[in-house]
Amino acid sequence: MKRALAWLRILGAAGILAVLVWQLGSGAFLDGLSRISAPGVLAALAIGFATTLFSAGRWQIVATRLGLRLSLRSAVADYYRALFFNGVLPAGVLGDVHRAVQHGRDSGDVPRGVRAVVLERTAGQVVLIASAVTVVLASPSVVPGAFREVVVVAGVVVVLAAVAALVVGRLLGGRWIHSPSKWRRGFAVTLADVRLGLLTRETWPSVGFLSVATLAGHLALFVVAARVAGVDAPVWQLVPLMVLALLAMGLPLNIGGFGPREGVCALLFGAAGLGAAQGVTVAVVYGVLTLVASLPGAGVLLVRSVAGVRPVPLSRESAARTTVKATG
Repeated sequence: MKRALAWLRILGAAGILAVLVWQLGSGAFLDGLSRISAPGVLAALAIGFATTLFSAGRWQIVATRLGLRLSLRSAVADYYRALFFNGVLPAGVLGDVHRAVQHGRDSGDVPRGVRAVVLERTAGQVVLIASAVTVVLASPSVVPGAFREVVVVAGVVVVLAAVAALVVGRLLGGRWIHSPSKWRRGFAVTLADVRLGLLTRETWPSVGFLSVATLAGHLALFVVAARVAGVDAPVWQLVPLMVLALLAMGLPLNIGGFGPREGVCALLFGAAGLGAAQGVTVAVVYGVLTLVASLPGAGVLLVRSVAGVRPVPLSRESAARTTVKATG
């Protein structure tokens, strides 16, 4: 079943890209690839470092509040590695899965390690959805009707889910934490972790600020991509389109990040009078720059792989003791 879903995601992304090529031709894609330049690459690396630092800091706060040990240095390195995996593997989330499970194993609590990553990513998605709803309400003319309804529904669902979690946690959390039912206990523990990791007065201001800063970084990279692609529209006109494009990227239908992003950019840029083909070009440039920004993760992967097989050098005293033990 999981393999079938994975293939459906890949085929869905391929279908979106095929429709775009059929409607707009391959020129928009090739133009995006040809426009990548050294200044754009350097900007992507700089912005990528900032957004990775913000995201890793958010993860560290959540994980620490849940009782897991995580230094900022390790969080940044692990986040870079996860971003690289997300960019080169299908579905776009396998890096986060690896990050969650590996940190859980290192901490001795895999379920809580997974919940820490889920909560950290959820915080970012909540800020993104709130921004998208704000765009829809403030500038409804830039959003096609069908897309507008999807965004509003997503916002309502997030609000209702948050309220329901708070109410259920207050009413049943204390009783279910000692329930003989494994599912009830798990539900109660999860709600307790949601409250502790995201909703306390010690947590939500920092997590919220870092989530907003991370979103600002992604939007800044999108603006860079637009300029590299030759779009000279003012930033205030581009940002609403880019917020909605980032929201579309959360759909699990992509190949290395490509798929819904290009489709939504074509739709939004076309509706804004900037040209559907230009929207695809911007999306392609953004995808390439995002991959470039994640390349330090490949370095982390390489360094850790080498460190894992490299023998640890011994001091003279340690070598002598080892020799004595071996011969004795």
